[in-house]
Amino acid sequence: MKELYFADENRYDNGMEYERCGRSGVLLPKVSLGFWHNFGSVDPYERSREITHYAFDHGITHFDLANNYGPVYGSAEETMGRLMDEDFRPYRDELFISSKAGYDMWPGPYGNWGSRKYLMASLDQSLKRMKIDYVDLFYSHRYDPNTPLEETLQALVDIVRQGKALYVGISRWPLEATRFAAKYLKEHDVPLLIYQGRLNMLDREPQEEGILDLCAEEGIGFISFSPLAQGLLTDRYLNGIPQDSRMSKGKFLKEEMLTPELLEKLRRYNKIAESRGETLAEMALAWILHQKAVTSVLVGASSTAQLEKNLRCVSAAPFNELL
Repeated sequence: MKELYFADENRYDNGMEYERCGRSGVLLPKVSLGFWHNFGSVDPYERSREITHYAFDHGITHFDLANNYGPVYGSAEETMGRLMDEDFRPYRDELFISSKAGYDMWPGPYGNWGSRKYLMASLDQSLKRMKIDYVDLFYSHRYDPNTPLEETLQALVDIVRQGKALYVGISRWPLEATRFAAKYLKEHDVPLLIYQGRLNMLDREPQEEGILDLCAEEGIGFISFSPLAQGLLTDRYLNGIPQDSRMSKGKFLKEEMLTPELLEKLRRYNKIAESRGETLAEMALAWILHQKAVTSVLVGASSTAQLEKNLRCVSAAPFNELL
């Protein structure tokens, strides 16, 4: 018989800190748990369960999902549904659960991009898979250049009015479209809560494009995904490409990416981290948390030990711009 889960009574006193998300009433943990990898049907459920228990017991209240997270598509949300049934139902009101739609999910013209039909149908499916009545946050997962922005944004407004989401966000929209979204949603009384973008020490596009400046001006939160650049910003590749690494498999990281110039930069970063008494991963996460407008950083985890190390970034020293 499976052992019942009882959350740690000290979960809010275990070192997590919370940051206000833009100009909203929402406080997000500085570190949030992403379900992109390690929570699908190809992964051991008991390991996923152990990681989520550890996360919540250490103050991580925000679980970030999307319709096509897995693999296979939908299976990360199914894992979340099983976790709700077995462990987290009594703690639902302490959790901040997000999902998204925007990338390919099912065949045909209505299973992709940003139409009203796709967004609404996808969220209904997500709620069934996760076995919950609403998500706390629903995202347009990507900018759709062909669907009128008003259609996508009005779908988000109506999803909130239907009670299927409490807040809405957008992910990886370009600057002017983000500006339009913020204005449209504010005028329709559903303020844009948060922007999700890729930000790390090797990829600073949201800074360079002006997204972070806009978020600060408009009172929009920002949450970073891929904060460790798919593992490049760890000690994993400092001495070459390990045989069991993500790069050796060539799925998300290609071997040709690890150029001599990049390797030199990673080693330089690692020396700075050592001088701070931190690992490269801890420093990379802390760097993000000290950037303007950043609310939280999304980390994945394949073990509780990995998550424990990543959580150290919460208390890391502030940055001077050494990088």
